[in-house]
Amino acid sequence: MIALAPTDTVRGRATVWIEALHDELTALFTTLDAGGTFVEDRWTREGGGGGVTRVLTDGTTFERGGINRSVVGGALPPDAARRLGGRVPVGGDCEFFATGVSLVVHPRSPMVPTLHLNVRYFEVTDADGAPLDSWFGGGTDLTPFYPHEADVRHFHRALRATCDRHHPSLYPRFKPWCDRYFTNVHRGGEARGVGGIFFDHVRPGADESRLDVDGLFAFAGAVARSPVTTYAPIVDRRRDEPYGDRERRFQLERRGRYVEFNLVHDRGTSFGLQTNGRAESILMSLPPLAAWRYDARYEPGTFESALEAMLTPREWAAGE
Repeated sequence: MIALAPTDTVRGRATVWIEALHDELTALFTTLDAGGTFVEDRWTREGGGGGVTRVLTDGTTFERGGINRSVVGGALPPDAARRLGGRVPVGGDCEFFATGVSLVVHPRSPMVPTLHLNVRYFEVTDADGAPLDSWFGGGTDLTPFYPHEADVRHFHRALRATCDRHHPSLYPRFKPWCDRYFTNVHRGGEARGVGGIFFDHVRPGADESRLDVDGLFAFAGAVARSPVTTYAPIVDRRRDEPYGDRERRFQLERRGRYVEFNLVHDRGTSFGLQTNGRAESILMSLPPLAAWRYDARYEPGTFESALEAMLTPREWAAGE
């Protein structure tokens, strides 16, 4: 692992914060699975840093679940920093520091949706360690395989409530950002799922929320802990519902779209692979099984076509 700054610095504080969130999420999803356990794998990154990956395989509820934390750093060319959205001067060497926790769970049952979540802190300094830029990012989104609209409304309303406790501008800003981001552009703009929130380059005091560093730690931490209210009730409600081969086939086809987004468009995947990250941990978000049926089409009135219609972004949290 890279050498940590004292815990009273933002960098050191972020490292301790991510470790605590990683442990809380592991405990929550161990309980939600109701039978499986996470296997821990510690790793180091050539060039600086490392992390801890925890993976659950063939659990009771989750076919695969991965919860990863990392603390990485090292050299970062200025042009690469700008591509990541960093505000850095032209020329000169840069160093980066990044820490975050990410989670993806792929349920066994197609009645239960897939959940993705991550929060992170990113920092850029010059070669002498002087700060150039820093920001928070993250989000969470839902990918269902059966058209339970009540579940989607619950997820968004609970997520909106989480955001509103920190500032009423957050959900209205970050919900459409998520709709735009999690899109398979190569599939004609088809959404990966039914959205949630997504945010990046959120700097202290830099928008209408005026959240300072403490406020951003609190907000991003609340997003990381949000599955307690957004997702756990859906799992408990749907885990024992019956399903058949048709539902399972469709789940695998929709998982194929999930894989396409992560490998073609996801910026976190690209950044991890381009900065010599650990491939096993970066690709933990992929499901254990997926399918691609050529030119799949579904008749109107079927549950498959109803699910596809749900992918069109809408105001799921409205009406309450």
